[in-house]
Amino acid sequence: PQVQPFLPQWLAQPKLVQKRIKDNLVPIRDVPGIHPRLLKKLQMNGIESFFPVQAEVIPAVLQSASNGYLVGQGGYRPKDICVSAPTGSGKTLSFVIPIVQVLLDRVVCRVRALVVLPTKELAQQVSKVFNIYTDGTGLKVVLITGQKSFAKEQEMLVQKKVTGYCSLADIIVATPGRLTDHINQTPGFSLTELRFLIVDEADRMIDDMHQNCLNQIVKAAFQVERDSGSNMLFQRTKPGPLTAASSCYPHIPLQKLLFSATLTQDPEKLQQLNLFQPRLFTSVYSEKNTLGDGTETERDTKKYTLPEGLSQCYVPCDLNSKPLLLLHFMLKKKFTRVLCFTNSREASHRLFLLVQAFGGVTVAEFSSRLAPNERQRTMKEFEQGKIQLLISTDATARGIDIKGVNYVINYDAPQFIRTYVHRVGRTARAGKAGVAFSLVLRIQERRFLQMLKDAGIHDIKKNPVKGNSLKPLVQQYEAALCRLKKSVK
Repeated sequence: PQVQPFLPQWLAQPKLVQKRIKDNLVPIRDVPGIHPRLLKKLQMNGIESFFPVQAEVIPAVLQSASNGYLVGQGGYRPKDICVSAPTGSGKTLSFVIPIVQVLLDRVVCRVRALVVLPTKELAQQVSKVFNIYTDGTGLKVVLITGQKSFAKEQEMLVQKKVTGYCSLADIIVATPGRLTDHINQTPGFSLTELRFLIVDEADRMIDDMHQNCLNQIVKAAFQVERDSGSNMLFQRTKPGPLTAASSCYPHIPLQKLLFSATLTQDPEKLQQLNLFQPRLFTSVYSEKNTLGDGTETERDTKKYTLPEGLSQCYVPCDLNSKPLLLLHFMLKKKFTRVLCFTNSREASHRLFLLVQAFGGVTVAEFSSRLAPNERQRTMKEFEQGKIQLLISTDATARGIDIKGVNYVINYDAPQFIRTYVHRVGRTARAGKAGVAFSLVLRIQERRFLQMLKDAGIHDIKKNPVKGNSLKPLVQQYEAALCRLKKSVK
């Protein structure tokens, strides 16, 4: 018999959040406890109702800070919060709103919220949202991703005065590498009053070498300031058993909020995060079906949910016909706003040059080869519809919110189910419709379908393209290949 994993209670019995976004919108006025000022801001930004995830998570965070940010509810430490929800379900707003609200009445500027994200693009996206909602509140948001020089970022973070250093940021949005540099090298940069630590795309942060970054943040948060004569009132000790001595001072609690579309279920990995009595909100679950005789079946426990407006197809093919298939979709089927994924920078560059040489399609590439400002420009043109086909590495697969992607094409079939979930999640966002095509080599077909099946994804259709329909493209394609060979030489 198979051994069933024994999960801690918070993982085994999470708070389930409705998957279907459109049918479960909650008017913003129905979510308790939101500051009138923020309600007004939301309406100015055209937001009249919250997605299910937002309606559950916002009150939970607000409640954990209902006595202000210096003490937890009833004097206890607030519980950490984990959110596992599909891409495009509105996770960013569900931490931006409560954090801005909790910090509205802060008096002194100190780093009280820190958001850590794996890529620069994601960090920019999140800091934009923070800037919208902190506008006019006096709260300062600083973005540190290494796009400005190190010295320039230091100037944005701390200022040296006669009395010592003072912080210039309330909320920091950062990528791991640059953040650890500042923790280690910026004099006066202090996280000792950090109240919220938000880790977005948490599974990637746990998997990668970024684990070290998280340890450093926590270490910096519990560091005793050397010159903290004035600051003895709010001491912070490592969380431990409650004793008479430990409850003499109010402690600023450090609360962790983890977000991901593919949050790991592995208790050992989660153990590394030292979560405190965590609560899990998830819309990644399978519905139970009750059979006629009253027995329940729940065989396929879905590990991942995909956006509900997404249709998935795969095209069995061989290596030589792959570029032809892509051109067939673009030119004969007239696909527009296509995001096409390859498995490497080299592959995306080669494919980009080939499509360019073929002609007839406005195409651009998006990978770490390009400078950040070029990437921004490309993204903008794609959103405006000036570029029909964007060929990308997995750099864009995670979290980036690209407006109006109609099709995702997996030019190279993804190796891992997580990569698949994140790629196809670039379309059909926020309740809209979208299509994902995967070009699968015949030798990969079995493994690819098995991978989807194991993750509980059954609704993918086979969509073979006949060789005859590719024939008209062959002559022009071969000419393009010759041109490409010359230019490569």
